[in-house]
Amino acid sequence: MEALHGVDLTVGTRQVVAVVGDNGAGKSTLVNVIAGLVQPDEGTVLLRGREVALTGVARAVELGIASAFQQTELCDNLDVSANLFLGNELRRGATRDDDAMRERARGVLNRLAAHVRPSQQVSSLSGGQRQMVAIARTLLNDPALIVLDEPTASLSVTQTSEVLNYITALRSDGRSVLMVCHDLPSVFAVADRIAVMRHGTVVAVHTTADTSYEEIIGEIAGVGGASRAGVAGARRRMPRPRVAVRQPARRPGAG
Repeated sequence: MEALHGVDLTVGTRQVVAVVGDNGAGKSTLVNVIAGLVQPDEGTVLLRGREVALTGVARAVELGIASAFQQTELCDNLDVSANLFLGNELRRGATRDDDAMRERARGVLNRLAAHVRPSQQVSSLSGGQRQMVAIARTLLNDPALIVLDEPTASLSVTQTSEVLNYITALRSDGRSVLMVCHDLPSVFAVADRIAVMRHGTVVAVHTTADTSYEEIIGEIAGVGGASRAGVAGARRRMPRPRVAVRQPARRPGAG
């Protein structure tokens, strides 16, 4: 059984690419490959045109790829800055440098235009703000690409709007974003391009402005075909690739 086969997907510089598809389409497996959580049996990953081996999460981070996933694990009894640096605390000699961590956290939060204080307890945050902390954590190593798996799952309308603003801020800050998202209104609100997956492969890629809800839903369900004009338009407008994925394959699982 192949979780992925024949996948060919490009994420451009300063671009938000959304991956959509039904349950079991391979979406989560794909982003797990890019995040370094799953190693493909074959195929190549290109970073700025150079082939790289994503042998683990640490290696992906070294290469400038950071990730935040659905199950956001935060410590409610700690403040925002402590959660951002959890396991990677800044130190001054043998002592933890709380002042330095809060100052750096403030800079990261400002880049996301987040209305949260570094000293604020995580237990007091909304669902959208908690997701923002998870996204902010990815920025500590100055990544070029941020991988998000269902960043708006289980959030209210207001909280979803907050998270979409954070994703837009990432793009404005010069980052590229690859996100799995089942919520089409959110996808159409922030994505520059939409990749549709079905049965472990990418069946269509569209520039968001050149497609519609009906076309995307039809492709997810396997009804009709992709708009050739839409796909051609997306390819013409595609920026210089930052990450390309080609044929990661043959690992059991589903996305």
